[in-house]
Amino acid sequence: AFFANKVEHESRHCNGKGLQRQGSSSFDRVYTANQNCGHAYPTFLAVLWCAGLLCSQVPAAFAGLMYLFVRQKYFVGYLGERTQSIPGYLFGKRIILFLFLMSVAGILNYYLVFFFGSDFEIHIKTITSAISPLLLIP
Repeated sequence: AFFANKVEHESRHCNGKGLQRQGSSSFDRVYTANQNCGHAYPTFLAVLWCAGLLCSQVPAAFAGLMYLFVRQKYFVGYLGERTQSIPGYLFGKRIILFLFLMSVAGILNYYLVFFFGSDFEIHIKTITSAISPLLLIP
């Protein structure tokens, strides 16, 4: 909602009319940042749900909240110069990778239980809980 509000505000500020795609470079930056964030959310939601269901809910929820804050930082950084958005983008990629690895670990654990009867769920939850605070390191 914040991103869409910024696009609408910038559109009205530049054109004085309704939402239009042509405008100043500031409108183009806001619109592009909004589109980038919108395109990244389906991937984020998929890996967040998989990591939470298949591995561990607490580290997945923590990583999800961190991702939302990072996307906010990316969006605000994109409003300035594009180089200001790079740290938010890289940090977001690292969080997505963490959630993806959690999903893979959950899937591997499921197949280990199914085929060999070995359950490593406690070990995986311990490792992901220990690694999730490392996401705070920039």
